[in-house]
Amino acid sequence: MLRLIARIYWAFSRWTLVTEPAPARPTVVLGAPHTSNWDFVLMLGIAWRLKMRFRWLGKESLFRGWRGPIMRAIGGIPVDRSNPAGVVDALVSRIRDGDVFGLVVTPEGTRGGVAHWKSGFYRIAREAGLPVTLGYVDRTTMTTGLGPTLSLTGNVSADMDAIRAFYADKAGMLPALRVEPRLREEDDPRPATSA
Repeated sequence: MLRLIARIYWAFSRWTLVTEPAPARPTVVLGAPHTSNWDFVLMLGIAWRLKMRFRWLGKESLFRGWRGPIMRAIGGIPVDRSNPAGVVDALVSRIRDGDVFGLVVTPEGTRGGVAHWKSGFYRIAREAGLPVTLGYVDRTTMTTGLGPTLSLTGNVSADMDAIRAFYADKAGMLPALRVEPRLREEDDPRPATSA
């Protein structure tokens, strides 16, 4: 049913799905640039169209009241922003226990007002041995989809250089709110560990 909804959406949408095939193994999927709530709708459409089994992280307030069961049914995992490291540890544990899914993460963590990406996606990928798939939204070309899937090396600066190169011409839904893909840890020789 969800795939049918996605096919209808893409048939009538003014957005064009330009994508690599869905990864054949579990992966962390970056949803970037994250500049609008509409990014979420597009990422759902991508995942459903490509028949991806996915989960996504969202702030706890999205899961309160009547919305909670709906958000969980479409793959949502609530994040307690006062303890983001706890979520990372729980996800890594689930993946190591054999739960197979693509984890969609918006590395900005919010839709504006931040200077750096959060490194939780990097820590999850490294600790669980997962590659990172670069999902994107680009209003300037009205395209969205999945880009390449990268294996992280542990060299934060080099890995982020590859990610930056892909996103260099991707503007998001609201280009003025785009955040340059950069982790605080790039200036720190220690591995990325904060969420």
